[in-house]
Amino acid sequence: MTEALSSADVARRAGVAPATLRRWVATGVIPLPAGHWTPALAAQARMVARLRERGHTLPEIREAIASGRLAFGYVEELFPSAQHGVTVAEAAAQVGLEPALVERIYRTLGFSSGSLENLTEDDLRFLRYGAAVLDAGLPLVAFLQLARVYGQAIAQVADAEVRLVHLYVHEPLMRDGVPGLAMAEQMESLARDTLPLTSPIMEHLHQRFLQHFVEQDVIGHMETDFGSEAGLDLGRLHVAIAFADLAGYTRLTEEEGDEEAVGAVERFIDAVEETLPDDARIIKTIGDGVMVVGGDCAGLADWAVGFQALYDHRPRPRIGVHAGDCVYRDGDYYGRAVNLAARVAARAAGGEVLVTRPVVDASAGHLAFERIGEVRLKGFSEATELFTAALSDA
Repeated sequence: MTEALSSADVARRAGVAPATLRRWVATGVIPLPAGHWTPALAAQARMVARLRERGHTLPEIREAIASGRLAFGYVEELFPSAQHGVTVAEAAAQVGLEPALVERIYRTLGFSSGSLENLTEDDLRFLRYGAAVLDAGLPLVAFLQLARVYGQAIAQVADAEVRLVHLYVHEPLMRDGVPGLAMAEQMESLARDTLPLTSPIMEHLHQRFLQHFVEQDVIGHMETDFGSEAGLDLGRLHVAIAFADLAGYTRLTEEEGDEEAVGAVERFIDAVEETLPDDARIIKTIGDGVMVVGGDCAGLADWAVGFQALYDHRPRPRIGVHAGDCVYRDGDYYGRAVNLAARVAARAAGGEVLVTRPVVDASAGHLAFERIGEVRLKGFSEATELFTAALSDA
């Protein structure tokens, strides 16, 4: 059943005087067809109040509402209100953390300082979970790095959810001429039905991926050259790194247009994801390129050569592979070895795999390497020995 609201309730939610609310109804900014307030109409009033604070005129808002451009904003009514929260100091006292650490956690997650002014019961529950993790023995430096990774990943998920629903649901409704209020109710209904499903979906995926990476970590420890790992500082890893991108991508964009170029990138990234060995994964995409990290240097070199042999689309990829010690921070890899791998890839031609001496030394006999020579790469004072890699004829 739809919740019935009084005009006083709606005015309070919107943060305006009842007289202002009545004026918006009288001028048609907020239609009241049935003569009573619904949650969707209350959300519309809140939206009007926020837009007025930002300087938009009533005629502008009326037109936006009528066209349905604001319909998606009403979905926020499904989220809990933060009207009666606590301060950082009060939250810290309740969960057993220092106020400065509470602030640091939220900044690390990616929230603004303004979000700390009114912490809700959900925030307190989250902070209690964090305190329990720290009490269990996870070092603070690791906890904060996980917080940053969680914040960035979930922010990307939430951003994608909003943008994809806007592109594939909201925009088609506007093109079909669905009335603004009907569109708002339809969008709210969709969100209300799907929102409870997001947490179990993400929990399932987290468990599946966690199982995979625990297994890979155990295998990696068994296969590691322990002598080479013993001298690494805390927070550093010895890994194989590959950078791969599409040669001539800028020219393709100019000649064929953005849509064709984006399609080429999607095909390329899908092919990389589908063919990578189990111990390797894409760390990030960079325009038309990817950065891949794996634990098995020989395996990553095998993948690179095999990928070039099988990938039959245009433009052709170029790949550079290197192995070395990296700083692992916030779910990403940094340091000289990463920069060197990127420079090696930049020297490759389309369809070519370039590798460094550590890759050659670690690889099996079924790959053939042709020495190019000592090459001075941009940003490096010392020359780097480079090789082309291909399948051996033997």
